Amino acid sequence: MTLSELYLMLLIGGTVLLASIAAARAAHRIGLPSLLLFLCVGLVAGEDGLGLRFDDAQLAQALGAAALALILVEGGLTTQWSDVRRLLAPAGVLATAGVAVSVAVTAAGAHWLLGIDWRLALLIGAIVSSTDAAAVFAVLRALPLPRKVSVLVEAESGFNDAPTIILVLLFSTTADLPGPVPVVGNLLFQLVVGGALGVVIGRLGVAALRHIALPATGLYPLATVGFGVVAFAAAGALGASGIIAAYLSGLVLGNAKLPHRAATRSFAEGVGWLAQIGLFVMLGLLVDPTELPAAILPALVVGLVLLLVARPVSVLLCLLPFRVPWREQVFISWAGLRGAVPIVLTTFPVVAGVTGARDALNIVFVLVVLFTLLQGPTLPAVARWTGVTRTDALREIQVESAPLDLLDADLLSVSVPPGSRLHGVTVVELRLPHPTVLTLVIRDGASLVPDGETVLRSGDELLLVTTPGVREAAERRLRAIGRRGKLARWLGEHGSPESEPSESAPSESEHLLPVRREKQHNAQ
Repeated sequence: MTLSELYLMLLIGGTVLLASIAAARAAHRIGLPSLLLFLCVGLVAGEDGLGLRFDDAQLAQALGAAALALILVEGGLTTQWSDVRRLLAPAGVLATAGVAVSVAVTAAGAHWLLGIDWRLALLIGAIVSSTDAAAVFAVLRALPLPRKVSVLVEAESGFNDAPTIILVLLFSTTADLPGPVPVVGNLLFQLVVGGALGVVIGRLGVAALRHIALPATGLYPLATVGFGVVAFAAAGALGASGIIAAYLSGLVLGNAKLPHRAATRSFAEGVGWLAQIGLFVMLGLLVDPTELPAAILPALVVGLVLLLVARPVSVLLCLLPFRVPWREQVFISWAGLRGAVPIVLTTFPVVAGVTGARDALNIVFVLVVLFTLLQGPTLPAVARWTGVTRTDALREIQVESAPLDLLDADLLSVSVPPGSRLHGVTVVELRLPHPTVLTLVIRDGASLVPDGETVLRSGDELLLVTTPGVREAAERRLRAIGRRGKLARWLGEHGSPESEPSESAPSESEHLLPVRREKQHNAQ
């Protein structure tokens, strides 16, 4: 490659990236999932549009798997283990047994309604049965939902990629349909070994980042994401699930008290967006637009079977033992969003040379576009109709911490969001544990040194100095007052991160934003 060719490639890549960012902004304003416009950017830039030619399914498969790993690492880093732990059993059942039910029902519909042979029908069923982590994280976290509902769908989307990838590989590489014993054995091996590697490498990363002082803040986010990538690659090299390893390593790293967590989360979010943009644009380039019209009818049939039969049946059967209310089951069924994962999975049978694989790619592409247009914008309405949304939900206070090593103290930064019950509380009424001190209030762009009678207001930024020994108690006290006001302790609110709001306080938010660690000199 010459230097001029490099410049041209970077010019095209940068232009596509900026166009995709603009598309994300436009999608947010009109209420559409951004993945649709990313796909459109790829279609416009493709051979039938601006002339960029890309038809290497094997390269798309490799790049797609790498992008999914980064997306799932970011998803793990931003997921609270305290929430997932309570819902691990139902999420695990949905991600395994639920996938099996969806595959069987969808494949049966494709075979009997469209006349597709069983092998290709099972492939299509396996490909579209996985909910997409990127789509779920992007859409559900913008809705005021109960934590148990949103976390259940998020955890399912993080776990169910591995079983579907295993099934797609089996159906793609085996000439005859495999029996249940090898399928279950392979599934257990990949999940157990991949999950164990993810947890072990995540814990190694926590130990390393806690005890090794890196020379620059920017290296901590790189190292954190790097451990997630290592977990993905190590599991894949051993023939296990790299996807589950990447997600669990991110979950372990994201829930440890590591230095510079705010910078790490911001970096991971940026990497996740870059992976999504690159993935969707690449998949848009891979598809030939002239072949898509013929796939509309089969995509509608398969999609309706999946949305109206397979998904509800799998949710009903899997959540029946956990006594999940039917309204939440309806919403969870509708919230099974599809995105990049199914399109990436269609590259496996294409690379393996399965008969009809190219038709399956077009069917899945059209299905993802049509049903994302249907499900994504209607999720808020479905949430309101089923009664799982809370229009009066308020944001929790955000607490960030930075180490003050010379003083053996921590500096806490607290944002008072609109609607927080910290509004109207005086400093003396905070009753912070000794020796915690509120040292500065930043209000309307100006700073003031508070005294005991200073009244806090929404929009204030508070700076507090505390010690490591009482920092957790100080954070709990701030959370408690933010939820229930100055009488929080009398009302039974103690500021636990895992606590659910009681029925007597329906207006409080149901989750806590994590404590994050910043650079020392920024705090000073």
